Amino acid sequence: MSLVDVDSWITEYEACERLSREIQSQIVLRNREQRLSDEYSRLSGSVRVRLKQFSTELASLETKLEQARRTRSLTTEEAERRQRQLETLQSKQIHLQSQFTSAGDNSRSALLQPGTSRLWDDEEDDPMLDTSTYSTGDLRRQQTQMLEDQDQGLEALSKVISRQKDLALRIGDEVEAQNDIIDDIADQLEHTDSRIHSETRRIEVVSAKDRTWPFWSVIIGLFVAIIIVALV
Repeated sequence: MSLVDVDSWITEYEACERLSREIQSQIVLRNREQRLSDEYSRLSGSVRVRLKQFSTELASLETKLEQARRTRSLTTEEAERRQRQLETLQSKQIHLQSQFTSAGDNSRSALLQPGTSRLWDDEEDDPMLDTSTYSTGDLRRQQTQMLEDQDQGLEALSKVISRQKDLALRIGDEVEAQNDIIDDIADQLEHTDSRIHSETRRIEVVSAKDRTWPFWSVIIGLFVAIIIVALV
C-alpha cells in the first residue's frame, strides 16, 4: 500500500467517527418523536441508511488495513494501533445498532399490546397516535428489518471477537519466539563464559612458565661454567 493509501485510511477513519456521532444524534432526535409520526419514520429511515453506510465504510477500512499488513507498509505497532481503532468503531457500530433496534422493539411491543389498537403515553391519559393505518404487512416488514439489523450487529460482534482472538494468538506466538531468543542468548553466554575460563587457565600456565625460565637459564649457565673449569 502506498503512502497515499495509508493517509486515506486515516481520513476515512475520521469520517467514520463523524458518521457515528451523526447517527447517535439522529437516534436521540428520533427517540424524542412520537411513534409512527412522519418525522419519526423519516429519522428511522435516515438512521437505517447511515448505519448501512457506516458498515460499508468499516468494511473498507478493514480491507485496507489488511492490505497494508500484507504489503508491510506499516510497522507492527502502527498496524496494531489502527486495529484497535477499527475495533473501537466496530464496537460503536454494535452499540448504535443496539440503540436503534431496541427503540424499535419497544415501539413494536407497544403496537402489539393485547386489547388495544392505540398507543398511550405512560404519563398522560391522551392517546398518542391511532395505529389503524399501520398494517400487519408493515409490522412484519419492520420486524424483518429489525431482525436483519440485529443479525448484522451480531455478525459485527463476532468479527470483533475473532479479531481479538487472532491478536491474542499472535501475541502468544511473539512471546514464545522472544523466549526462544532469550534461551539461545543464555546458551551462547554460557558457552562464552566456559571459553573465557579455559583461556584464563591457559594464560596462567604460560605466565607460570615465563616466571621459571630465568632460573633455569642461570642453572644451565652455572652447569656449563663448572664443566669448563673442570676441563681446564
